[in-house]
Amino acid sequence: MRSAGVSGTIVVIPTYNERDNLAGVVARALELPDVDVLVVDDDSPDGTGALADELARANARIRVIHRTGDRGFGPSYVAGFRAALDLQADVVCQMDADGSHDPSQLERLVSALADADVAQGSRYVPGARLYDWPVSRRLLSRAGNGYVRLVTGATVRDTTSGFRAFRRAALQRLPLDRLQSRGHAFQVELTQATSRLGLRIVEVPISFCNRHEGASKVTLPVFLESLAAPWRFRGARARE
Repeated sequence: MRSAGVSGTIVVIPTYNERDNLAGVVARALELPDVDVLVVDDDSPDGTGALADELARANARIRVIHRTGDRGFGPSYVAGFRAALDLQADVVCQMDADGSHDPSQLERLVSALADADVAQGSRYVPGARLYDWPVSRRLLSRAGNGYVRLVTGATVRDTTSGFRAFRRAALQRLPLDRLQSRGHAFQVELTQATSRLGLRIVEVPISFCNRHEGASKVTLPVFLESLAAPWRFRGARARE
């Protein structure tokens, strides 16, 4: 899987209690050529980290980072991005471990980097498809994205996407040390950070479905952070 100037891709997959989903997601990602996988486990009590180690022992294209102590979705991604850059990846992708993202579509994201710095998988551009989502979930997601765009002025349609591909040079420019969000607001903060730098962002239509197994990680604190975070990002932009 190569794009213009691209010779190797690392897919960063953060995990917390995803033992039932991880093996399948990783196996499907590795079906693509020139792709390695970096699992960043946040000290999962269900044994996800141990399973990731087993997978890595069986396949040299899999690497694992174990985080302990201070947990968080955002810090896990930051750790994974830094490690991928240290591993000299030309392209760094991010995707969820719960099966909601289709690994076969990674190729579409990487190909889009021929004309962009960041390819953002989008559920809300023509050609995108949603599966197994109740009407209430669709309305909530659309309302949430509309709320973020209204508060922050974002032009990206899917501001909360967690399915992206970055050119190495683009990821190197991001202020990883200054990204503060711990929960899923990290995705919005990442969108804002790429936009503020003037990076070329293209939205690529994707298929998206409910998680395959396990429980959602969207707790009340995560939801409240998601409501408050766009105002923080708006304030940061105003101070620039």
